[in-house]
Amino acid sequence: MGIKIISTGNKLPKHVVYNNELAAFLDTSDEWIASKTGILSRNICTDESLTDLAVEAANIALTKAGLLPEDIDMFICPTISGDYSMPSMACCILERLGVKRPAFDINAACSGFIYSLDVADSFIRAGKAKYILIIAAEMMSRVVDWQDRSTCILFGDGACACVVTAGDSLKYIRTIADAQIAPLYTQAGRGSSPFLKINEPSPFLQMQGQQVYKFAVKTIESEIHFALDALNMQANDVDYFILHQANTRIIDGARSRLKLPPEKFPMNIQKYGNMSAASVPILLNEMLEEERIKKGDTILMMGFGAGMTAGTAVMVWE
Repeated sequence: MGIKIISTGNKLPKHVVYNNELAAFLDTSDEWIASKTGILSRNICTDESLTDLAVEAANIALTKAGLLPEDIDMFICPTISGDYSMPSMACCILERLGVKRPAFDINAACSGFIYSLDVADSFIRAGKAKYILIIAAEMMSRVVDWQDRSTCILFGDGACACVVTAGDSLKYIRTIADAQIAPLYTQAGRGSSPFLKINEPSPFLQMQGQQVYKFAVKTIESEIHFALDALNMQANDVDYFILHQANTRIIDGARSRLKLPPEKFPMNIQKYGNMSAASVPILLNEMLEEERIKKGDTILMMGFGAGMTAGTAVMVWE
């Protein structure tokens, strides 16, 4: 027996930033951002910490599952933008929830949620945990340069928690890393070492957009085919492809190459932008709340991002 997701919960910052607000201090426009990315707005933290968002999302998911924090055996937090370099975001969440359990972060960038599902599946199959809480939480507003119009327009903040336990929902999962750093990275600071002979790097996210686009579209197509072949399925057998919300052009490009209709590729990037590891579970939660996903539906979830990493999971919803 593998795993299933029994509840989800989202928490977004209360402040919404629309494209025309960015145009007030960047050489851009609402029309340009919308046409190039599909993004109309994003939620940005003001007086919230990422821990605040993550704890609220965790409490929502726990309440839906009818569980208390002490019922959870392990806490996993996929993130690249935690409130501290150390301790982990997972430990920050644990402190606020008032429990002591194994807790750790996963840095697989935008693929982090799928990587976390893979880890949770392994622990539950091994009998080392009954309930695992995955809390995908990202404050991308803290890693972008707000004077760089090529990157800051793309990202938003948010958190989603999922309670995972034993079940037969997960039919397939695969994670990969293509080992390319240059297309997308944020370099760590150098500290104040008097011995260092390397120039101080930029602390902000750096991205080569065309390389990211090519990797994403190619990888979405190849990994979806890999999953379908492994399950002896056709693309039309999948009810929804819940992909990382990076750019509408990436999703539309992959969809057209797969020759599938738009209704199989739900999107919320227009409202939230790219939320890195949190984007896939936040979209999943929205679809569950809207009752768009029903028992027996086949869901293919996929993340792709810095590393370059990718992860694909196929679930039949229980």
